[in-house]
Amino acid sequence: MSSNAGPTHDAKPPRPSAIAGYEDWPAYVQQHPRYQAHSAEAQELADALGVPDVPQPPEASVHWEETYDGVTTSQLSWQLGYGPRSTGWLIRPAGVPGPLPGVLALHCHSGNKFGGADRLVELPASHPLAANARPGYDGRALASEIARQGFVVLAHDTFAWGSRRFDLSVPPWRTGSALEARQAQWREDGVVPSEAEVYNAAAGFHEETVAKTAGLLGTSLAGMVAHDDLAALEVLAGLPDVDPDRLGSIGFSGGGGRSLALAVLSPRIKSYVVTCMMTTFQSLLPAHLDAHSWLLQTPGLWKLDEWPALTARSGADQLLVQYALGDELFPEDGMRAAHRMLGSLHNPGNGSPAAYIGSFWPGGHLFTAEMQQEALAFLSSSLGARDTQPLSPLSCQGPS
Repeated sequence: MSSNAGPTHDAKPPRPSAIAGYEDWPAYVQQHPRYQAHSAEAQELADALGVPDVPQPPEASVHWEETYDGVTTSQLSWQLGYGPRSTGWLIRPAGVPGPLPGVLALHCHSGNKFGGADRLVELPASHPLAANARPGYDGRALASEIARQGFVVLAHDTFAWGSRRFDLSVPPWRTGSALEARQAQWREDGVVPSEAEVYNAAAGFHEETVAKTAGLLGTSLAGMVAHDDLAALEVLAGLPDVDPDRLGSIGFSGGGGRSLALAVLSPRIKSYVVTCMMTTFQSLLPAHLDAHSWLLQTPGLWKLDEWPALTARSGADQLLVQYALGDELFPEDGMRAAHRMLGSLHNPGNGSPAAYIGSFWPGGHLFTAEMQQEALAFLSSSLGARDTQPLSPLSCQGPS
């Protein structure tokens, strides 16, 4: 007896995961309630971003530690409830007794998701990540510089960056098609891309898939990033040599947006810095909208408030915003409108001390050495740090 099953066809390869490395992400969001903020105003932002609750501070493990150039640097990691382990870098002044004020240093977007917080840290030449470039930071290791001024600093990889990046070794089909086109262009141009360049190209295309997944789950890219940042803040606040009542945050570009969101969501933040990440949403239309990623452009956020107005929802005592007049990502009129709005919100003009400081600098989308000096001086003054090493002398004409 014979059977005729008809003609056979080559089986299609299985469709790859669109969220490889994060298959447990949907269940995590579904099983955790919304983050409960400290005020009704902050809760509105938590709800708009869809920030999941951070159930308890994660337990950090120390993998590497070394003292050099006046600071002790430790490589930490912790496991959140979803995705790969988070890497964090803890930098503190060597031999200086605590408790010391703490700062969460928040890395930028920069289109570089292959790396994360390592771009903020100075590492000895023997470390595998020592040669990592620091585009946008004027060649300086921001987190290490802050620690030299008397702070305990934690810089961590957030959701989708560095140790927390998605696995795109077998990219989802839509991402893979776009990546093939980019690789064809590289071949035509005679370019041999590095592993990081290939990953960052794929991750740039994949960000839309991440944003779509987040939207389906009732959260957002910014909401998941804020979740990771809140968890890292709890790690920092729980360290024995950190004063939990003197905590601040700082960030450049996308890190500046993270700094603002964190200051609204957590009452632990007393002072914060936003560098090259301030304008009005109105000014982004129509020409500057495509200059920014999903990290800024959460659907519906503008309906809640203008970007600078969100700062009024924070309980922080002081805020420094640094603007670059030649910033190609923001129109000057939008930055100046944000500056006026922030002044009216935070500086009463009745003899009370100003809570907001805004400075305008020449140049493009960069966190220059001079701007970093201003930011470190602001954090030292507002959080009461004891300088342990003087800042490097620089020629600077000051903000314009």
